[in-house]
Amino acid sequence: MNDVIIVIGASGGIGRELVKQLSEKHTDTPVYALSRKSQSADVASNVICVNMRTDDEKAIDDFCRRLDENNEKVRTAISTVGILHGEVDGHNIEPEKRLEDIYNDQLLRYFHVNSVVPTLWLKHLVDRMSDNTSQIVCFSARVGSISDNQLGGWYGYRASKAALNMLLKTAAVEYGRRAKSTTLLSYHPGTVDTRLSEPFQRNVKPEKLFSPAFTVSQLLSVLPDLSAEQSPYFLDWDHKVVTW
Repeated sequence: MNDVIIVIGASGGIGRELVKQLSEKHTDTPVYALSRKSQSADVASNVICVNMRTDDEKAIDDFCRRLDENNEKVRTAISTVGILHGEVDGHNIEPEKRLEDIYNDQLLRYFHVNSVVPTLWLKHLVDRMSDNTSQIVCFSARVGSISDNQLGGWYGYRASKAALNMLLKTAAVEYGRRAKSTTLLSYHPGTVDTRLSEPFQRNVKPEKLFSPAFTVSQLLSVLPDLSAEQSPYFLDWDHKVVTW
């Protein structure tokens, strides 16, 4: 069996940086860069770019069967998929400031992208993880902490990230039986200078607005310290515990 690394959502600012740092850090390991969008051809020789619907279960299943055919197991899988704002089906999604801003289609979109899609990957990866030390990381957010919610607002984003955290925490119980060497991590990257956070950067202190390179290096530096016996984790960019 050969171990591989997977980056799910590799065309965004954080995803591209993950591919770059992972391919440099693990030069002898294939790094699958998965994305719905076309990716730059300027990548390291161990990077395999795959254009696919990372949110479609059939496409996920097809990719995982490809791993089986190649006799490959997953050492590290990192999902960066998520939505906070943007144009969806002709309607502009914005975080809700009050109850009157909530509407059905927006809530469903938040939950599909932020909660359902990463969980579909958890489903299909459980029997494809390496018997060696391995990790699955899902990008979450501190605002998904139920116990830490003091400000309110952002109903759909908060709730969908809280749902992701619960789904990951629940999956960790099953992974503890079926993939005992795998650690699950819910990761809060901080406010990163990408398109996701761009409309909300105005009130962020300069020292708290991180580059993709910084938040990725912070994530990769903590992975060797994680223990499958203590899984799952909910950590921030500074390696501090975030309360569920």
